[in-house]
Amino acid sequence: MADNCAFAEKFSFPFQLLSDPDRKIGMAYEACKSASDGYPARHTYVISPDGIIEHAIDTADPAGQAAALLEVVG
Repeated sequence: MADNCAFAEKFSFPFQLLSDPDRKIGMAYEACKSASDGYPARHTYVISPDGIIEHAIDTADPAGQAAALLEVVG
């Protein structure tokens, strides 16, 4: 969690980063199969102000993920 704070501060993020060391959120969003997974899958969710998932983007390529997100919300 301290690593997330340092990363957010270094890049002046105006929002908090999620820390999920026990993988509960990752498993709920199907980014992890178990708590022992090394790294979660790369997913982007567009969530409405009401908490509804409007779009789910599964992109294995980090460079393509931003373009896919812009296509959905742009």
